[in-house]
Amino acid sequence: MDKFQFWLYLIIGIIYFISRVRKKAEPEKKSPERRPEKPVQQYEQPSAKPAFNPKPKTFEELLREITEGKQESEVVDYDDQLGEEEQDLEEIKSDYRKDDNIYEVYEEAKRSAFVKPSLEDTMKLEDTVMKFGKFKEFEIAEKRDLLGEYLADFRDPEGFKKAVVMSEILQRKF
Repeated sequence: MDKFQFWLYLIIGIIYFISRVRKKAEPEKKSPERRPEKPVQQYEQPSAKPAFNPKPKTFEELLREITEGKQESEVVDYDDQLGEEEQDLEEIKSDYRKDDNIYEVYEEAKRSAFVKPSLEDTMKLEDTVMKFGKFKEFEIAEKRDLLGEYLADFRDPEGFKKAVVMSEILQRKF
């Protein structure tokens, strides 16, 4: 897997390098075509003293210009052209509680909540199911101790007879 990743990264790096070289080569080809025949005039360095030195305007002069510009513009009141007042298209209901019965149901439930007995009052011990062994199937079964069972069979004469019969069955004759 490491060799695969190495080769993958190497191929991606080569593709990236080639694409960068091609992008740099394209502007070099286009740059002679873009250049005009005549040299572009460079901006002149500002001289120490400008030819025209305007005096900066004061705050009052600027404020006067702004307010005069606003006065010259004509103010049009479009409300006068309507003729009649706009009418409300929607009816706003003043009391929404009268139209909807959800509020009545809520208020009734709130009133009856104090009348109904609580869970503590209704619960009786004799109603509770008290069966033991409900979770017996979830218990982990004990592992058999085969060595202990075999030793117990050897100590018992009946178990010894079983062992001889089992050995005869399990041994191969041929």
